[in-house]
Amino acid sequence: MSRPKRGSKVLDRAQRRIAALKSISSTLDLGNGVTIDTFAAAIKKTQDKLEAYNSSLSTVDLTQGTLELAEKSLMELTEHVLVSVAAKYGKNSDEYKMAGGVRRSERKRPMRKPKQEVVI
Repeated sequence: MSRPKRGSKVLDRAQRRIAALKSISSTLDLGNGVTIDTFAAAIKKTQDKLEAYNSSLSTVDLTQGTLELAEKSLMELTEHVLVSVAAKYGKNSDEYKMAGGVRRSERKRPMRKPKQEVVI
């Protein structure tokens, strides 16, 4: 499942605000270095960071998919190795236990519970 990409309400609000400010004057200068150009540059910088973030999420999704595929392949190979050891040495051998298997003689067997008689 892919990660949801992120939007920005702040970025949307800033874009609407700059459009409104441009309708006042395209060269509006509010003093203290606050101009349409500096505001637009800040919006662009934030957009770039948001795009980089969402792009990183896509890369993580791709990497996660390849990792899961590698894990599945390794799991199948691990199972195949254990089955091969069992075929060569037997399921009750020391080698099978050393490879990570559980000897047949050491397996837990389910115990049946004795039936209790109901006395009325």
